[in-house]
Amino acid sequence: MPRKPATTKEAMIEGAFRLIRDRGHEFLTARNLAAFLGCSTQPVMYQFPNLNMLRELVYRKADAYHSEYILSDGDLIGIGLRYIRFAEEEPRLFRFLFQSGHFSGFSLEELIRAPETAGILAAVSQAGELPAESAAAFFEPLFATVHGYASLIANNAMEYDPEAIRKALITIAEGMERGWNQNDETVQEK
Repeated sequence: MPRKPATTKEAMIEGAFRLIRDRGHEFLTARNLAAFLGCSTQPVMYQFPNLNMLRELVYRKADAYHSEYILSDGDLIGIGLRYIRFAEEEPRLFRFLFQSGHFSGFSLEELIRAPETAGILAAVSQAGELPAESAAAFFEPLFATVHGYASLIANNAMEYDPEAIRKALITIAEGMERGWNQNDETVQEK
């Protein structure tokens, strides 16, 4: 009977997640993961002969962690603030999720409609009492702003100032809502 592997696939995924969280996605190699787990590279290469498979599984784990983090409250401004706070608290995971090439070549609209954002769009739709299509259109410019703040903060190009960011997001959301309501009134007049 073959011996049971000392390092399971699940332990490797968890270890890779922690390695990325601690050191960054650039450090995810078979050798670094083996050292992190305290094993040889053989079990890592046996379970993941192609490290892209491991990266994808870790990406899914990180995405689920990120979604749970930002969707803990359905308030639209709160979701945006948690998205930015995630970048401040977990900059390596943020860069892995959004700056490691996973969405390379996607347009902003494609990014917003990606399966990873379905939970966020549902929360936007519910919070603003909007149909799904309207929620996506309303969310797009707000997402670009929130993601811009988060990217600057995750890359140490901007200091995290939650109160200033909150005020800016509220101002932007209110302006968008006014514009949105004016568009609705114009459509109804025609």
